[in-house]
Amino acid sequence: MARTRTLIRVESERQFKKGGQLRFETETRYYIASFLASAESWAQRIRGYWGGENKVHHVRDMTQGEDASRIRMHQLLQIFAVARNFAINLYRSNTFSNMAQAERLCQFGLDTLKTLFRMK
Repeated sequence: MARTRTLIRVESERQFKKGGQLRFETETRYYIASFLASAESWAQRIRGYWGGENKVHHVRDMTQGEDASRIRMHQLLQIFAVARNFAINLYRSNTFSNMAQAERLCQFGLDTLKTLFRMK
C-alpha cells in the first residue's frame, strides 16, 4: 500500500464578466500523492491537467451539451463520449479553431461531412 508523501493546497483565482460586471472567484483544491516532487513540477502537472480538462470538457459541455445529456446507460455514455471526441478532433484537424462555428457548419451538411472525411 502506497503511503501519502505529499499534500498540496492550490488556491486559484479567476476573473470573468457576468451581466457586464467584472467578477472574481477563488477556489481552493487539495491534492494527495505518494511521491515527492518540487513545487514547480507540481504546478506544471496541475496546470497541464486543468488545461487539458478545460480544453476538452468546455467544448464538450458548452458546444455539444454533454452535461445536459439525459443518457445514463454506461455503454451509451462511452459511445457518445467517443463520438464527441471524434467530432472535436475532426474539426481541429480541419483547421477549425471555433468549435461552435464548426458544429453549426457541419451539423446537417452532408457535402461538408463528405469533404471532411475526404469522400466523393
